[in-house]
Amino acid sequence: MKKLTLALAAALSLSTANAADYVIDSKGAHASINFKIQHLGYSWLTGRFNDFKGTFSYDDAAPSAAKIMVTIDTDSIDSNHAERDKHLKSDDFLNVDDFPEAKFVSTKIVDKGNGMMDVMGDFTLHGVTKPITIEAKKIGEGKDPWGGYRAGFMGTTTIALKDYGIDYDLGPASQTVELELHVEGVKQ
Repeated sequence: MKKLTLALAAALSLSTANAADYVIDSKGAHASINFKIQHLGYSWLTGRFNDFKGTFSYDDAAPSAAKIMVTIDTDSIDSNHAERDKHLKSDDFLNVDDFPEAKFVSTKIVDKGNGMMDVMGDFTLHGVTKPITIEAKKIGEGKDPWGGYRAGFMGTTTIALKDYGIDYDLGPASQTVELELHVEGVKQ
């Protein structure tokens, strides 16, 4: 029994020892958090959050062991229209004075093969935390021209505004927001 316990402990330490820690390169504009929502059912309103930070750990041999944490400055919402952004920051929507951050913390990763994975986690927005699933894809990894090492992923998810206590009536076609995430991390 002791040999089995030692072998299991050694195997677990090897799998976590191979995971690399990354910082999301949002300062170098190699990452983005974008959103889109239907406008009255006639077109799409698109935008992004300009300020966010995060980290992740990842081992290509054990994708299910990955960990991800991202914090978004909600005041950095940018829909390319100053008056609309002011309204989105107000109590009708994000209420950035009371809720200056949104946050995602992964709880489970399901490796679907071929670089595809479901990233499950807790997403906090507008003071409400709910579980979400991000359908993610590994884009690639390797050395960069500056002597570093990078890994990149993209993912999508859809959230319902009412799930987060945002009940401003935009009409029936505008109840959900699609999020598109592009993440490039620099190995630490």
